[in-house]
Amino acid sequence: MDMNFNLNLTQEQKLIMTQQMQLSIKLLQMSSQELQEHIEKEVQENPVIEYSEPYFDKEEEVKNRVDYKELVKYLDFDKYGQHHYERSEDEEVSPFNFVSEKMSLKKYLADQIIDLYVKDYLKFVCEYIIDNIDNKGYLDIRIEDISQELNIKEEIVIEALNLVQSLDPPGIAARNIKECLKLQLKRKNMLNEELDKIIDEHLENIADNKYSLIAKALNIEVREAQEYGDIIKSLEPKPSSGFYTGDEVRYVVPDAYIRKIGDDYHIIMNDDLLPRFNINDSYKKIINDENNKEAVEYIKDKMNSAMFLIKSIEHRKSTIYKVLEKIVELQRDYFECGINFLKPMTLKDISESIDMHESTVSRAVKDKYINTSRGTIKLKDLFTTGLSSNTDIDDVSTSVIKKEIKGLIDNENKEKPLSDQNICDILNDRGMNISRRTVAKYREELNIKSSSKRKRF
Repeated sequence: MDMNFNLNLTQEQKLIMTQQMQLSIKLLQMSSQELQEHIEKEVQENPVIEYSEPYFDKEEEVKNRVDYKELVKYLDFDKYGQHHYERSEDEEVSPFNFVSEKMSLKKYLADQIIDLYVKDYLKFVCEYIIDNIDNKGYLDIRIEDISQELNIKEEIVIEALNLVQSLDPPGIAARNIKECLKLQLKRKNMLNEELDKIIDEHLENIADNKYSLIAKALNIEVREAQEYGDIIKSLEPKPSSGFYTGDEVRYVVPDAYIRKIGDDYHIIMNDDLLPRFNINDSYKKIINDENNKEAVEYIKDKMNSAMFLIKSIEHRKSTIYKVLEKIVELQRDYFECGINFLKPMTLKDISESIDMHESTVSRAVKDKYINTSRGTIKLKDLFTTGLSSNTDIDDVSTSVIKKEIKGLIDNENKEKPLSDQNICDILNDRGMNISRRTVAKYREELNIKSSSKRKRF
């Protein structure tokens, strides 16, 4: 056995990711909401960081003063918000258009219980049932469990449940989808033997458009089976729809605004996203105290962290700006004319043109939004691959292809819906080089069913 030990000198290159580098990458790929939460956490944990009010320098303000009378011609400030409500000139403005509070489902049900002429103990059981309705409007607790928890007979629980299920909205407090659908049909006096059996045994067949199987099982015509299917599809599978159920609403906040001023498009970064903060001056004095070395080292460490956070945020902002600048340059036709003029564009296209790594561009656009004259859009949606064209025009983006597919399906003969191959042939005749498999892929991404499931009898 060879027991010799040798020393070898080798040279190799390695990229060691420091904690600061990892943080910088992490901040870049954060959404605006995540970045806000991260900064708030840092402010709480790092004593040297403090929030600050914006400082106004009068001389600087005068120097940078803008002719707003000229600028206002090009900026449409009303579109900075998230409202998409449009009205005609002769339409009266109602103050109710601006009421945003949604009625709580449980409060809406509880208010109806108050008006019922029943005994108080029964109202109490009804309120208990209402408290156990989930966000979809279903009762997620068994009758036996309610009986045991309240120490009452099951007959009383059933009586209370029937009362709750008689309230609006129809289908509320159902224990499963089948009961929910039947409750709604009973309310409309439409529940018959056929519908009852279809709901119990053929819901999957309705979803798959297999009306011939339903017709055979019920000994009825296929057209009649589809009519029953249409009735069931018109029902609400989620009774809580339209009511506030306690779910948190996360608002989309744009990271930047794209505005056309004159003939040029300008990028306005949304600085209001982030709180303004700086280094607390009182901690700077501690650094000069040579008698307390531990405190000095602690403050230095915290100040370094604070400074790196500030630099990382600025780097994030400049990186996003640089990427947006190139996107606006490449997609000017899109900003001018809309989705039909969106050009094929990949992360690699941007990274090569601005001399930036593709992974950095990917992080810079991840979960970022921009506000344009066409509304707030997800930055990632502007990146689409292209399909070659048989004509002299540029390659066609996938967004345009998808729009064409949707348009064809919307206008098809529902009794003879277009197959994927039919759509493929039509698009190829229009100069779009696409395969049947790609058509199927895009159709599924649009959540459109296959031709067999779209057929009307």
